[in-house]
Amino acid sequence: DPQKPIQVEPKLYEIGEPGPESPVFVTTNFSLTYFLVSDEIENTGVSAWLAVPECEGMSVLTAWAAGKFSGGSVGEFVRGTGLGDRLKRRRIVIPGYAAPIRGELEESLPDWEVLVGPQEAADLESYVRNHLN
Repeated sequence: DPQKPIQVEPKLYEIGEPGPESPVFVTTNFSLTYFLVSDEIENTGVSAWLAVPECEGMSVLTAWAAGKFSGGSVGEFVRGTGLGDRLKRRRIVIPGYAAPIRGELEESLPDWEVLVGPQEAADLESYVRNHLN
């Protein structure tokens, strides 16, 4: 169906070999967004977790505008993965275009550090170098 967006499976993905100190990035399950973000994270050379909640295959801005990508839904997804129990340092990076969900996500994940990443995936390498080391 050409009307249905191409999606990836909503789940927690491993980029490299993430461990208890690795950051967590978040994006939607729109396949183009997922592949751009995961490739850019891989290019940084940093092992990380990539949380991809169900967003009906919408891009970040579209999912946010439609109420499918909110602080509450992202927090619920991350809690459901059990990832917090495996991390020593709980840092989660949300897409820059989704900055408005930060407060709600901080409420949903109170023992996490919520960071606003760049608006464009192409800027992830410099963001990681300047903010996550």
